Amino acid sequence: MAGVVERRSIDVVPDDERHGSAVSQFTLWLSANLQVTAVITGALAVVFGANAFWSLIGLLLGNLLGGVVMALHSAQGPRLGLPQMITSRAQFGVRGAVVPLALVIVMYIGFFASGSVLAGQAVGELTHLGETPGIVLFAAVTAVAAAVGYRLIHTLGRIAGLVCALAFVYLGIRLLQRTDLGTLLADHRFGLPVFLLAVSLSASWQLAFGPYVADYSRYLPRHTSARATFWWTLSGSVLGSQWSMTFGALAAAAAPGAFVGHEVGYLVGLGGTGLIASCLYFVIALGKLTINILNTYGGFMSLVTSVSGFRGQRTLSPRGRSAYIAGIMVAGTAVALLGKDSFLTSFKDFLLFLLTFFTPWSAINLVDYYLISKERYDIPALSDPTGRYGAWNVPALAVYALGVLAQLPFLATHFYTGPLVAPLGGADVSWLVGLAVPAVLYWLVARRDTGRTARPAALREDPRTVGSGG
Repeated sequence: MAGVVERRSIDVVPDDERHGSAVSQFTLWLSANLQVTAVITGALAVVFGANAFWSLIGLLLGNLLGGVVMALHSAQGPRLGLPQMITSRAQFGVRGAVVPLALVIVMYIGFFASGSVLAGQAVGELTHLGETPGIVLFAAVTAVAAAVGYRLIHTLGRIAGLVCALAFVYLGIRLLQRTDLGTLLADHRFGLPVFLLAVSLSASWQLAFGPYVADYSRYLPRHTSARATFWWTLSGSVLGSQWSMTFGALAAAAAPGAFVGHEVGYLVGLGGTGLIASCLYFVIALGKLTINILNTYGGFMSLVTSVSGFRGQRTLSPRGRSAYIAGIMVAGTAVALLGKDSFLTSFKDFLLFLLTFFTPWSAINLVDYYLISKERYDIPALSDPTGRYGAWNVPALAVYALGVLAQLPFLATHFYTGPLVAPLGGADVSWLVGLAVPAVLYWLVARRDTGRTARPAALREDPRTVGSGG
């Protein structure tokens, strides 16, 4: 069991503990996206007014655009051997990184809660315990799996990927037996606002993976090709999400009254009754288990990163690891139980609003890693507030704040709509602004910082201290 339970947290994974190949990223991200929340996301494009034909095209475009950003983060894992969010210290400072980290932790807890509600319905039906016990049971299993760590996560990803793929093939056949695909796709009328909405829905879905995607590639051998890591991650995530979202969009177009608001019941009813229904409840829970473990594990990593920036702690005991994960589970379960009836819809909208804070982070992180630091970081300095990256990088934090503010005029949510949304026909393009503005501003600011761009000879010559290789 000692070889199965993960010992590492935010510390660097040494070369002798690295294993696997980039193909593992395909199976993990395929399984993470073949699940009911992705189905609902695809359905929203149709619910908000787009026809099925242009919904599918818009969802594919958004998945590709957001997936490229997400996969570029994944490629950092083998090079650095570090979880994703700790690299934010190179941009914002060892302590300044707590600013985006705090928001990321809120996102993880929220996604844990929303996933637990949907999976809790399936578990409650499967076990005949009811929704509330189903939520609690599902949350407990998620926490245990997250505590075991990296190896179990990838093993579960391979199993869930195969099981969920077979289930979605079956459900797709059943859907096409009940409706005519040609009729669903016959309407080709194009509306720019609803098309851009479809793009934004899927792009935001992919961008939400950015803060933790490298957590699951950091154990790959240092010599693993960055290109292979990028492409396997991108293909798994885009294929899985587009598959699920396509099903959701077609289901919403075929039977909007039966599907919308009754997604779990519709999926099971579409498949059949008796043993088949039980199997589908299990598949729904399994699909949500994979992504909820990722959320729990990512929340744990982000919480440890935040605390260690002030305490200077690099390693974590098994007891400490369990305590952090239990905290994430308790918080997420509490929100799920509070929101399972009426609050959840508003809370999901709040989570989409939180994505406003992640796109600037993503842009700054990628510009710094690929263009400023040239894929080389001084890893010991990431834990030293008096070191090369300092405690607080005020210019970078200012760019981050400007990146957030620049999105507000273009943001469209139920509780806030920016003034430029109406002239765009109701389309939300804030994520594009959130990527472009901070990327340009950070590049202009960082290239003037000689302390950031200069690379001492000692660092150039020792790849172990800068995370270089491959």
